[in-house]
Amino acid sequence: MIAVTEAFSASYAKARTRFLEAAATAGLPIESRAHPLTGRDGEALAMDVVRDGPADADRLLILSSACHGVEGFCGSGVQVFALHDAEWREKARAAGVAVLYIHALNPWGFSHLRRVTHENVDLNRNFHDFAKPLPDNAAYRELQPLLLPDQWPPSPENQAATAAFIAERGMAAFQAAISGGQHEFADGLFYGGTAPTWSNQTLRAVLRQHAQTARQLGWIDVHTGLGPSGVGERIFAGRDDKAAVQRARQWWGDGVTSIYDGTSTSAPLTGLMFTSAYDECPQATYTGMAMEYGTQPIPDVLNALRGDHWLHQHPKAPPELAQHIHQKMWEAFYTDTDAWKGQIISQARQALFQAVEGMEG
Repeated sequence: MIAVTEAFSASYAKARTRFLEAAATAGLPIESRAHPLTGRDGEALAMDVVRDGPADADRLLILSSACHGVEGFCGSGVQVFALHDAEWREKARAAGVAVLYIHALNPWGFSHLRRVTHENVDLNRNFHDFAKPLPDNAAYRELQPLLLPDQWPPSPENQAATAAFIAERGMAAFQAAISGGQHEFADGLFYGGTAPTWSNQTLRAVLRQHAQTARQLGWIDVHTGLGPSGVGERIFAGRDDKAAVQRARQWWGDGVTSIYDGTSTSAPLTGLMFTSAYDECPQATYTGMAMEYGTQPIPDVLNALRGDHWLHQHPKAPPELAQHIHQKMWEAFYTDTDAWKGQIISQARQALFQAVEGMEG
């Protein structure tokens, strides 16, 4: 086992190196699915996959990171620590559970300090049947001009209008309108796209390769940006099915929340990534959750996202302003303190052990 702080990195390139080194130290094979673009510093990008356990295991637990690129600093740390954790690895082996580590679902966003993919798509709003009509988000349409004004930081008039919307309808409605997902504004926030992204297609290929023999399929997807700092909310990630919710709460405790019953800090969402488990692994009984770690208050996180998308629209912004916006994104989705990192690892480690015990039982 390594020290908690040694699991975390300050760049995508370093995080990837630490993940690959951890897998190599553990004697595990590595599959790298190359991304078509390069990173912020010209580095190669990839969705890296490591399997710890037999190829024909009927119990498979997925641990994934960086669905929302910049959130990968946290998730990568969890994965690196787990690969160095001999007690955890032995626990899974003894229970007959193979573990699939998917590092950097969205490597481009991870490297470029963006939440979205290179297509400007929120990966966790991109899992739709695009042959069918896509969801309509009228509330987002109303907010789009306020969210992405002509200047940044927003003018006093913009701030007043935004505050008025929140005062009239509430922060929950404001959050839901923005984060629920939209398919109308390709340069806007939480854009779900009009076709499957590279990350969507690549993840599905990984599931087809690695999860076809699974009869039990568990999935922990690590996120940041919602809730109290350092607290890992366990959000049910599956269809609105009472039996599946109950199973998740049996595994991870009665504190598992859900977007379906209003207990989660997350608003109701569309196009969620977990649907790929049902599509690609219909033979498996699926149980999943998003481990959502808090960083800053929701208004600060949303403002960081607004600034990031504004910068995407204004690539010739002054370098000092661009750097400030990047720093705000970093701080909104990662807290670079030893105490926060310790909270992350302790809660993730508990959830991993609980998942194996749930699959074993």
